[in-house]
Amino acid sequence: MAVEAGSSAVTKSRAAASVRSSDRKSVGRVGRAVFFGFALFYFCVPMAAVLIYSFATRWTANVLPDGYTLDWWRATLADPRIQSAFFTSISLASLTAILDIAVVVPAAYWSRVRNARIRPVVEVAAAVPFALPYVVIAFGLMQFSGVVAPQFQGTFPLLVAGHSAIAFPFVYWAVDGAMAAAGIERLTETAEACGASPYQALMRVVLPNISAGLVTGGLLSFAASFGEFAMAQIIGRSLDTVPLWSAEMIRSYTDTAGSYNRLAVVTLLTFAVLFVLSALVVYWNRGQTVRLLPGAGASDQGGRQ
Repeated sequence: MAVEAGSSAVTKSRAAASVRSSDRKSVGRVGRAVFFGFALFYFCVPMAAVLIYSFATRWTANVLPDGYTLDWWRATLADPRIQSAFFTSISLASLTAILDIAVVVPAAYWSRVRNARIRPVVEVAAAVPFALPYVVIAFGLMQFSGVVAPQFQGTFPLLVAGHSAIAFPFVYWAVDGAMAAAGIERLTETAEACGASPYQALMRVVLPNISAGLVTGGLLSFAASFGEFAMAQIIGRSLDTVPLWSAEMIRSYTDTAGSYNRLAVVTLLTFAVLFVLSALVVYWNRGQTVRLLPGAGASDQGGRQ
């Protein structure tokens, strides 16, 4: 009888523990659903309002617009100046990402594998754009170019150089984190032990193992350059970029009919460009996110052993 009573108590205890565990999981699921529902509402409602406004004829006292039209989309997509602004912004952002990757990869690789003494210098350089306002960096570039190469003032190449400077930290930290996760020191030693030159080790061994960091850093650099306004306003006044055109539409609201509607169209197009790029990056990095975390390579090897 005593044994049966003890067994019954153990069964009841396990059942109670199972119920409590199930309750905790249910609460966790509800909490996650509420959080993601709120996040979805927070991000989607403003974009839905912009989408509706891009089709609105007038939107005054009612919850929804008084009417709808496609005229703002037709006028915006057919405007040569907007086409030029998008071409300039996409070219500027693409060149900025390419230039930053071309500078960051050798610098980060050399500081980790060949000469650790330059690492503090590189990290300070990556912190400067966070410490100084972009306006200060832009005026510094204007002063420097005015002394060294006045012919480049107000030109596209100088704006690329400025955007590369402010986007440098985004690429550096992404690439450096990927290198730390991949353990490029061990990879380089192994490649060189097999007879590879430093260039071959970098191109054939290191780069394939940090592709997730390269793609992520490139996207961050592209987005930072595409939406940058202050530096473009100071350095590239003669150029048309999407942020400069948007600012002009805001200033000319009382003078130009439908300026805010056209601005809504451009906002949606900008969101579409960045969303597509983000989706491509997520697809490219599928299953590789953990490799961006320092120590991930070591933990993976330990798990396999």
